[in-house]
Amino acid sequence: MCIPPPNVTGSLHIGHALTVAIQDALVRWHRMRGDQVLWVPGTDHAGIATQAVVEKQMWKERGVRRHELSREDFLREVWQWKEAKGGEICEQLRALGASLDWDRECFTMDAGSSVAVTEAFVRLYEAGLLYRNHQLVNWSCALRSAISDIEVESRPLSGRTELLLPGCPTPVSFGFLLSVAFPVDGEPDAEVVVGTTRPETLPGDVAVAVHPEDSRYTHLHGHWLRHPLTGQLLPLITDSAVQPHVGTGAVKVTPAHSPADAEMGARHGLSPLSVIAEDGTMTSLCGDWLQGLHRFVAREKIMSALRERGLFRGLREHPMVLRLCSRSGDVVEYLLKSQWFVRCREMGDRAAKAVESGALELSPSFHQKNWQHWFSHIGDWCISRQLWWGHQIPAYLVTEGHAKGDREECWVVGRSEAEAREVAAELTGRPGAELVLDRDPDVLDTWFSSALFPFSALGWPQKTPDLARFYPLSLLETGNDLLLFWVGRMIMLGTQLTGQLPFSKVLLHSMVRDRQGRKMSKSLGNVLDPRDIISGVELQELQAKLRDGSLDPSELAIAAAAQKKDFPHGIPECGTDALRFTLCSHGVLGGDLHLSVSEVLSCRHFCNKIWNALRFILKVLGEKFVPQPAEELSPSCPVDAWILSRLALAAWECERGFLTRELSLVTHALHHFWLHSLCDVYLEAVKPVLSRSPRSSGPSQVLFSCADLGLRLLAPLMPFLAEELWQRLPQRPGCTAAPSITIAPYPSAHSLEHWRQPELEQRFSRVQEAAQTLRALRATYQLTTARPRVLLQSPEPGEQGLFQSFLEPLGTLGHCGAVGFLPPGTAAPTGWAQAALSGTLQVYMELQGLVDPQTHLPLLAARRHKLQKQLDSLLAQAPLEGVAETQMQQRLSSLQLELSKLDRAASHLRQLMEESPDPGELKP
Repeated sequence: MCIPPPNVTGSLHIGHALTVAIQDALVRWHRMRGDQVLWVPGTDHAGIATQAVVEKQMWKERGVRRHELSREDFLREVWQWKEAKGGEICEQLRALGASLDWDRECFTMDAGSSVAVTEAFVRLYEAGLLYRNHQLVNWSCALRSAISDIEVESRPLSGRTELLLPGCPTPVSFGFLLSVAFPVDGEPDAEVVVGTTRPETLPGDVAVAVHPEDSRYTHLHGHWLRHPLTGQLLPLITDSAVQPHVGTGAVKVTPAHSPADAEMGARHGLSPLSVIAEDGTMTSLCGDWLQGLHRFVAREKIMSALRERGLFRGLREHPMVLRLCSRSGDVVEYLLKSQWFVRCREMGDRAAKAVESGALELSPSFHQKNWQHWFSHIGDWCISRQLWWGHQIPAYLVTEGHAKGDREECWVVGRSEAEAREVAAELTGRPGAELVLDRDPDVLDTWFSSALFPFSALGWPQKTPDLARFYPLSLLETGNDLLLFWVGRMIMLGTQLTGQLPFSKVLLHSMVRDRQGRKMSKSLGNVLDPRDIISGVELQELQAKLRDGSLDPSELAIAAAAQKKDFPHGIPECGTDALRFTLCSHGVLGGDLHLSVSEVLSCRHFCNKIWNALRFILKVLGEKFVPQPAEELSPSCPVDAWILSRLALAAWECERGFLTRELSLVTHALHHFWLHSLCDVYLEAVKPVLSRSPRSSGPSQVLFSCADLGLRLLAPLMPFLAEELWQRLPQRPGCTAAPSITIAPYPSAHSLEHWRQPELEQRFSRVQEAAQTLRALRATYQLTTARPRVLLQSPEPGEQGLFQSFLEPLGTLGHCGAVGFLPPGTAAPTGWAQAALSGTLQVYMELQGLVDPQTHLPLLAARRHKLQKQLDSLLAQAPLEGVAETQMQQRLSSLQLELSKLDRAASHLRQLMEESPDPGELKP
């Protein structure tokens, strides 16, 4: 299994922590089962992000720009930064307890990765799957680089919106539609009005298009229009792609800055005009009055010019989707650039068929539809990036020595310059020594190297890993398009280059949101560093982290206020195990996960409960305790048999949860066993037995097995707590103990099957119900320290037999004294509290001499008055619908039941005041 390599510049958030918690739990479980496990760590070199960080640092510290250095000197700066600051993610992974194979830690700029990237590029080129072409790409003017589709953030705007953008001194307006007139040549009063949301691209218009069947423009077919800025003649073309019912039904055609327009232009033989330069300024094709201006400054001049020329036809709000660069925040432009592209259709079909055939399993299965949709709409992948930090493209331009009359550029590809020179010599028919080769200065998209990560980490291309020997698994976050993009690229390249899938499963877990259901966002102030939950943090430090981030002042104010509201006293220390257990406790294969720190804190209390339980068990065992082999353990009493059956059930449920990779089943089973079965029931039930002298050895052996096996069941999810406590347990004689719980055998359901007694568990559940009833009676009559006698009465002989073996545990768990039976048909003892456990079983609790009716009746009356007010308030509310109505009805039923209990209690107390019971009839 490999970890999705996080960016070396970044830090892990709670979504990453969930990924790590699940992966590590699976890894530890497999390891304890005796499987060979390889979990490879690594980080991604993050070309754009890392280069930006280092450039900012150089400017801030020394006032030096990147282009003032040579490429080699700048790369040396980046490597120095990486060694000094790039280890934060690995520190976080260690803090989360990730049991990665750290000796195999990889970095996507390591020598091994570089070899793999070069080999992949050459093989794809030789297979005809990689080509160079001049076509539209996503371009970030702020970064001066092409970016991938996944790095384009689509932001919907409902209307006019002002945004601060890189390089713009003032906010820029979007979400409007400008109407502009194109005069019809030769007809003074005729014009065609078109709408545009991007007036700055008007200088690049080469035509106006209408639908061929739009009757409004039929009379203008074949006419020419005058460009509203330059006066040049533009053809009015007809194309069925135009939507006649949108706007005026006429659209401007700008092939150099729109994919749809580029396709239309190609159909009609129109030459594109590139009017926006790499840096976001206007090109010389726009004329002297616009050349060199920032495109959004030029926009205002263009709109003013249209007004001056009388061709401005209005401006109105218009909903739109704005494409922003997720790396820089700048508006993404479509620019025509010569770049390297990977043909994805054939490889994408192969990845889609892998899911269809079952070779690749997506879990949950409902993600298959999105997967197939993604690959059915995949386009060719631009892999050129105009950066210095990254894998330089192993392609060379033959600048001298090739045929002089050849208009096309001559590019060759090679694993080295020498190999490329040999290829160039064969291609040109000239000696290689006479040729001049210039290497492409661009680097490869970071996703190219990260897509090869599972292969390069295992030694490809020097050796091809036999992935069939492994249980290859990837873990991704639902809704995280970046990770889905990564695994998609990985499967395409991996199957093409090695002939095998990098994974047989892709597990998509839930997206982690905050307790209010909001997506984690820096601007909302709800992004949490897992270490802050593990170790705790003061509010002041949380606020300082916000200020050190990249938020603008308005976002910072909002985020700081939200953070102060959510964490007014900071975040308490919760510990790694509590965080991991809480994250895994949600149904991670379903909907979004809403996480609150209070949940993690509650789990920390659960950890404390386990710690205290082990302290008690170790004290009971003492120093001279000798454990029996588990297979020889035979319970000496029904309660011992019950807890061992519950332990065997927990092992079965844990095994089922791990096999289905639904870890919430595992956490539920462990929480129920440790808290509700062992701590709340068994430890309390055996205390009287353990206090006797001489003490029976049976409970001690049972306690040891519960501790030993229970901790091993817990270890994959709570590794630190489990290891610390397991090391304190005494060793079994005659066998070599594992040096660590991480490699101790995980308890299997089969090995403990002989302890399972479902019928006994069902019987004991009735005893627990009776104990709960007794505790409720004690609470009603406020019996704090007294241990009243109890009588059970039932006309069913089998029911009496059910309780016969558990009378002492029932008294202990119900916090009562001696428990006996009242013969069937005998009148209810006078003055005793009574409660029905079922249709046939009655429970009686002694009150005479334990309760002062005159003191308790006013207290009961006060409690009743308070509950009645709550009931009246609920009844006065307006009718609700759906879940709210169901919840209200449940609350009403609960209040009414509590009121009836109080009424019965008051009746019993009044009876005690009026009558004096006969002590002789109360003997158990």
